[in-house]
Amino acid sequence: MTHDAMRLKCDLLIVGAGPAGMSAAIEARAAGLEVVVADEGEAPGGQIYRNATQSPLADAHVLGDDYLAGRALIGRFAASGAKHLARCVVWQIAFENRQVIAMLTRSLHGEQGGGTLEVAARAVLVATGAQERPWPVPGWTLPGVMGIGAAQTLLKSAGLAPSNEAVLAGCGPLLWLFASQLLNSGRGVRAIIDTTPPDAWRAALPHALPALAGADYLLKGVRMMRAVKRAGIAVHRGASAFSIEGEGRAERVRFVDGHGAPQSIDTPLVLLHQGVIPSTQLPRSLGCAHEWDASSACWRPRTDARGRSSLDHVWIAGDGAGIGGAKAAAHAGSLAALDIARELGVLDAPSRDARSRPALRALKRHLAVRPLLDALYTPPAALRRPADDVTVCRCEEISAGEIRRIASLGCQGPNQMKAFSRCGMGPCQGRWCGTTVSELIAQVQNRTVGEVGYYRIRAPIKPVTVEEIAESIALDNDFTRGEFPS
Repeated sequence: MTHDAMRLKCDLLIVGAGPAGMSAAIEARAAGLEVVVADEGEAPGGQIYRNATQSPLADAHVLGDDYLAGRALIGRFAASGAKHLARCVVWQIAFENRQVIAMLTRSLHGEQGGGTLEVAARAVLVATGAQERPWPVPGWTLPGVMGIGAAQTLLKSAGLAPSNEAVLAGCGPLLWLFASQLLNSGRGVRAIIDTTPPDAWRAALPHALPALAGADYLLKGVRMMRAVKRAGIAVHRGASAFSIEGEGRAERVRFVDGHGAPQSIDTPLVLLHQGVIPSTQLPRSLGCAHEWDASSACWRPRTDARGRSSLDHVWIAGDGAGIGGAKAAAHAGSLAALDIARELGVLDAPSRDARSRPALRALKRHLAVRPLLDALYTPPAALRRPADDVTVCRCEEISAGEIRRIASLGCQGPNQMKAFSRCGMGPCQGRWCGTTVSELIAQVQNRTVGEVGYYRIRAPIKPVTVEEIAESIALDNDFTRGEFPS
């Protein structure tokens, strides 16, 4: 590995130090590759294992055995010899002379050594994980409303737990996991509002038998739900027509329960969750092909079984390639690294295949439960396509009604919608509205979401300053600054 001023060279650049990124780095180093891992976190682990080795909690066991199991993986990653760049934002990746050229901005919170860094690699593995699915409901932009994933990040990174007055609303495994973690830490929950449709089990039933291969996941879910029941927390199942109200901040939630009765709960803190979806911004900016996955109602990059994308030199692994959970992500990262080692010539095909077999078997087992969970917890269209008066683009304050109105005029897709309304042009760059915008256009025009498409993502894919961009521009020795026109 060479280091020239603010430039690095390596065989493999991995973006993301979660389970997939760490496992890939371990496997790639074992094969003899020089590896750089860039991650935005303070320490390796990703969201699932955030601060697993240095938890601010007095007793990290409250977060569960799965969380603590991440310590072993983090230890192996630290000992692998991969170069870990913490607090790094990858804001551009381009291709030049059969190399991957990535621009990174490193923040050291005022310390020396930050700035812009260029990494040249022979291959890149995108392991950026997942993001929470946006759930636009009335009042979701009020202060006092946040995602359960964000609340869990505060618990893991700073030991901050919400008050006992919090209401958890939505569906999916994280809803119950976070509730059980709060109970373990001595906190309570005001209520859980479960929006899983009462008849969702009918769609899930055909997947029940294959899911038994991952029975341990099902048992964990049952244990978490039992813990909530033993704690006496009110659980409202089959909820619909959910909204948040308040003057200047969240004050109450309203919904219709599974029996059709209107309900209201006073609360200053509402935590929302409707599952997670792949984070696709980086591979989209590279031009990787994506497809709409109707079974889980989200976009996912098109990859083969080893994580190879539609572009040469680019692999994608972990939840960023399709939601499978931490253990599946780790095995997917190993498989991708072995395939990269084969592509770069340090492993032959028989060696790659032999080393891949255990990971392939394990990956199949850990993914066995996914069709059942997708059928059970993928929110129905009514929850994904809000009413006209609901804000969809939080950055530019564009409502669902405005998006539907423009779509009815013949707007062909999200990129034209962006030009007409500025929807998707804010700091989040479409992360929190893109999926909803595609679905609303498809609804109005009676097209499939796959036909409508998604935003065209351009660099910088994360907000950076002009100074940081300027630092990335190489200047010749004979460069002279011209006069600015008067």
